[in-house]
Amino acid sequence: MALVHLLGETLQKAGRERGTVETRTLAGEGRYVGLYFSALGCPPCHRFTPKLVQFYNEFKKTEKAESLEVVLMSGDADQESFDEHFAEMPWLAIPFTQAQKRLDLCDKYEVLGIPVLVIVDGNTAELVTDRGRDGVTTDPTGHDFPWKS
Repeated sequence: MALVHLLGETLQKAGRERGTVETRTLAGEGRYVGLYFSALGCPPCHRFTPKLVQFYNEFKKTEKAESLEVVLMSGDADQESFDEHFAEMPWLAIPFTQAQKRLDLCDKYEVLGIPVLVIVDGNTAELVTDRGRDGVTTDPTGHDFPWKS
């Protein structure tokens, strides 16, 4: 399965639910995964993350709720920073221990600066847009989601 190959077998849950989710459960026709490249010590991330959280929480109340999941690609330097950063988020993450997977994804999507929100197709794992941050900012209701390039 393409999404499992891209992200690995399991993803970490945030918040009180702690634990893991099988990546394959995110896959499917008409579903999308937002890869959110961010880090705790990044001032632009501090400004954008609350906007993304608000977008995500509101989007999850709509009829399109099942069409999106977000996965944190943390650029944090240590587990403590990762935990503090991830605690702000209602979505999933590649576990901090999977550093090489995160670095490979940075290379794949040519992430040179953060924050970046890349949207991939949940069925094929192919790139939909690498401008998801612009989508969240200019279309805060998600009317035009998945903001295909």
